[in-house]
Amino acid sequence: MSGVLSHPPLRVGLIGYGLAGSVFHAPLIAATDGLVLDTVSTSSPERQAQARAEHPQVRTVDTAEALLDRADDLDLIVVASPNKTHVPLATAALKAGLPVVVDKPLAATAAEAEELAALAADRGLLLSVFQNRRWDNDFLTVRKLIEEGTLGEIQRFESRFERWRPQPKGGWRESGDPLEIGGLLYDLGSHLVDQALTLFGPVVSVYAEADIRRPGAEADDDTFIALTHANGVRSHLWMSATTAMLGPRFRVLGSRAGYVKHGLDPQEAALREGLRPGTEGAAWGVEPESRWGRLGTGAAPQSGGAEPVPTLPGDYPAYYAAIVRALREGGDLPVTALEAAETLRVLATARRCASPGPHVVG
Repeated sequence: MSGVLSHPPLRVGLIGYGLAGSVFHAPLIAATDGLVLDTVSTSSPERQAQARAEHPQVRTVDTAEALLDRADDLDLIVVASPNKTHVPLATAALKAGLPVVVDKPLAATAAEAEELAALAADRGLLLSVFQNRRWDNDFLTVRKLIEEGTLGEIQRFESRFERWRPQPKGGWRESGDPLEIGGLLYDLGSHLVDQALTLFGPVVSVYAEADIRRPGAEADDDTFIALTHANGVRSHLWMSATTAMLGPRFRVLGSRAGYVKHGLDPQEAALREGLRPGTEGAAWGVEPESRWGRLGTGAAPQSGGAEPVPTLPGDYPAYYAAIVRALREGGDLPVTALEAAETLRVLATARRCASPGPHVVG
């Protein structure tokens, strides 16, 4: 027998069991051949109990330090704790001799991300960033249409993560303290910019608008970024918690045709509902025909001027499958720390220039 199944599973230590840890990382780790969720660290007794209920074989500890004390018994650390802890915890894990996956954003700045990348390279250890939205069904479909040339030369790429949440939820994600690295620019913007860079490459200039709209809110909750890529494509990216009428998730305009897609990839909702890849009757990441995007020219998508395009299945499990291959066989990383640094460089530029006028990335 060959491949990952011929080896004992890699033992994973997961730091954090909030939204990222419990909804995304733990279920995907548990569903990946070649990985086993060994230990979860969280200071919350309720979350410890939740982790044991959802993953009966897992052990729980109160602190990341207690988890790292067991470094000899682990093969991979996943950092899914609040943003401000990403750099110190990833640094500690790498110094303990362990490969590391870090939830986005990897750091607050590109310089910090590059320092982590250098540390990992010096130690000969894997360091990757969890950018699950590269495996969204709609993004995979857009990428295929672009690569096949169906749209022609891409002129403008529009991408939105918009929500209607008129009341702030609080917590570190909405904190105005810069040390928390909160706000939508670094939360949803990490996904949107990463996707744009993945599709169209380096950025040469940035324009941004960032507002705090909701009463009582502390961090940006309505933000827009316009990017000019080195190849001439313009990316327009919206992230908002104050959108009473949602726009399309994607609108991609090319010299031959355009593509418009509404709605969100179904995988996050499925994970939140307790569904798991590979264990349910329905195919994972598949959406009904009624939600397919439309391809065409001229007329509005809801009219006869555009044809439905089957949406490719979403594939979040591909991320951790690639991590196993990288650790076992030396395969390519699904997302690198230097790619994350480029995203952070754009985000930092956007934060600096959230006022009229273009600004050169640097």
